[in-house]
Amino acid sequence: MLDGKGPIFVQIADRIADDIVAGVYPEHGAIPSINDFSVFFRTAPMTVGKAITQLVDQGVLYKKRGIGMFVAEGAPALLRERRAQALRTEFIAPLLREADLIGVDLPTLHQLIDQEASS
Repeated sequence: MLDGKGPIFVQIADRIADDIVAGVYPEHGAIPSINDFSVFFRTAPMTVGKAITQLVDQGVLYKKRGIGMFVAEGAPALLRERRAQALRTEFIAPLLREADLIGVDLPTLHQLIDQEASS
């Protein structure tokens, strides 16, 4: 469930964000309680609370006092945009640098990507 890479609260926030992007939790829809997530992730409520706070600070979730936490309007699109930017900076740019370093031109790189995508 959690992969052990990075702080647990960040992994939990990422998993909740994954579910928001996938439509498991729709805009203005409630998410499970901190206690429910704590049981699900088998971690302390304080750790889950820290993950939730991170998502609130990012504008992904909002709180209705006495009711619970909800997905903010536009959160799925916001998360997709952030991930597209991360894809570009963390994967595509290094891939292009590596291809250039080893002498793989763009058409060949496209061909390699197409082959990998179809396998």
